[in-house]
Amino acid sequence: MAAVLVGQFHARDAEGRVYSVHEFQESTPSPDGNGKEPVTTYKLAIGDRVKKLNEDEFELVQTGIKLTREPETQIAL
Repeated sequence: MAAVLVGQFHARDAEGRVYSVHEFQESTPSPDGNGKEPVTTYKLAIGDRVKKLNEDEFELVQTGIKLTREPETQIAL
């Protein structure tokens, strides 16, 4: 099974700590080319697993700490 980094974002816990979350897509191609749909997984930059609860809410698997995705910021030029 191969995992490819497809995105990353920051999420914040209730105490204000910021976490860097990486989004991966995993898939197992079949010999006939009809592989499974990709599975999306999330991990912290340090490797801890993250479970997606809804669009902007996540939970650290080991500790149960809830995280909220930070809105993406645009840099004005």
